[in-house]
Amino acid sequence: MSVIYILLSISIIVAVVFFIAFIMAVRSGQYDDSYTPSVRMLFDDELVKEDSKTKTDNSKD
Repeated sequence: MSVIYILLSISIIVAVVFFIAFIMAVRSGQYDDSYTPSVRMLFDDELVKEDSKTKTDNSKD
C-alpha cells in the first residue's frame, strides 16, 4: 500500500513540474504565432474567388 502513495506523490510532482513548464512557456511567448497572420492575408482572396466560382457553378445547375 505504501508503494501506491509513493507513486501517487511522484506522479503529482511530475504533473506539477510539467504544468509550471507549460505556464512559463506561455508567458514567455513561445506559442505566439507571428508568421501565420501575415501569410493568411495572401490566401484570403483565393478563398473568396473559389467561393464565387462555386456559387456561379451552382446557379447554372
